[in-house]
Amino acid sequence: MPQFNNTYHQQLPGFYTELNPTPLTGARLLYHSQPLARELGLDESWFTPENTPVWAGERLLPGMQPLAQVYSGHQFGAWAGQLGDGRGILLGEQQLADGRSMDWHLKGAGLTPYSRMGDGRAVLRSVIREFLASEALHHLGIPTTRALTIVTSEQPVFREQPERGAMLLRVAESHIRFGHFEHFYYRRQPEQVKQLADFVIAHHWPQWHEETERYALWFTEVVERTARLMAHWQTVGFAHGVMNTDNMSILGLTLDFGPYGFLDDYQPNYICNHSDHQGRYAFDNQPAVGLWNLHRLAQTLSGLMTTEQLQTALAAYEPALMQAYGEQMRAKLGFFTPSEQDNELLTGLLSLMMQEGRDYTRTFRLLSDVEQWQAHSPLRDEFIDRAAFDRWYQRYRLRLQQEQVSDAERQLAMKAVNPKLILRNYLAQQAIEAAEQNDVSKLARLHQALLQPFADDPQYDDLAGLPPEWGKHLEISCSS
Repeated sequence: MPQFNNTYHQQLPGFYTELNPTPLTGARLLYHSQPLARELGLDESWFTPENTPVWAGERLLPGMQPLAQVYSGHQFGAWAGQLGDGRGILLGEQQLADGRSMDWHLKGAGLTPYSRMGDGRAVLRSVIREFLASEALHHLGIPTTRALTIVTSEQPVFREQPERGAMLLRVAESHIRFGHFEHFYYRRQPEQVKQLADFVIAHHWPQWHEETERYALWFTEVVERTARLMAHWQTVGFAHGVMNTDNMSILGLTLDFGPYGFLDDYQPNYICNHSDHQGRYAFDNQPAVGLWNLHRLAQTLSGLMTTEQLQTALAAYEPALMQAYGEQMRAKLGFFTPSEQDNELLTGLLSLMMQEGRDYTRTFRLLSDVEQWQAHSPLRDEFIDRAAFDRWYQRYRLRLQQEQVSDAERQLAMKAVNPKLILRNYLAQQAIEAAEQNDVSKLARLHQALLQPFADDPQYDDLAGLPPEWGKHLEISCSS
């Protein structure tokens, strides 16, 4: 039996509303993540029909004290006021054997005081998308919330049209967001801001809990984690789509999946959210938005630190971002040591890819087969302007020859960072359409493939290929 503690409930009164989930009618367990279940110490008996009430919010486990968190935030650059868990319930915090604590958070759990004009529900489409994305990013090595179970129902939920209601149980070490701090700052409650900061430091950075400069140390770490997260997103071609401050994790996790998308053709200004008419959250704008959001967080912490401390912490963002991005892109290019030529070679390749609309993931994967003494590359056939590619490739080969690394060693290292398979929107859409007809085979197969995105596994070659043309033009909105 999982053991739960409830430190958020016990130590932060006034930061939430106690509330039980509102179950869906006729709920049933559709799918679960076996790897995550094992990490949480849950055997397969937990995922039999008699335990469906646990995953559907009908039955609480001993020790759970469910609550809906209150927070606020900036949405699309504008102050939006009070927000909060409008369709989510924090059921409890599971205490793991290794000492970590993991929130169990149920999405689609019904109306809360923070639902505003919403219905408190989720639809199967959005739940499957979040499940797949969180698992995909985790196995790409990117910090993220995780997804454990998908529950579905015949109970209709209305979006643009009636859809099947669903619930997602997700887990993370914390669901605290930048917006939690904003809420109490804008309500002119500095003691609550301090209380929340002390709570976060005590539970996630205990080594600094007694330090005089603990707030500056902590905020600097938040800045650097956020920078590294942005670098991770950029290097795998992931666009979040809704980088509002209420969707920014204080732990540097990818949080709240909606209209996300992975790059197909390399388009730096790719906008995955069709509601983002100004392109605020375009792919190439994500690092700048990450810093903008950190400035909003810094404002809320101005009562805990001097202006100089805040500015010093924020100044750590760009170096951390560039270091992480540089290291990861150098690895994608197969460089083991830094060189002044590296940035020019990277921008040269990205420029060729942009001009011809080459697929981001496929390009780097094919590059992983490069042989430094061979004048021909399998990547050459991907480009129409062969002469331009040849000019770039000759400079690239000369750069590879500067290092004492065998082709075999380089290829192995490159394939460990250049995924063969990513979660393309059309693959998620196919899994959704089948699941809506009670067929989970495509969902299960896609999930299994995403567990090993770097592997050369022929059984998943059909999932690793280029998307069909229709798959590049799916419109994804915030309701997703």
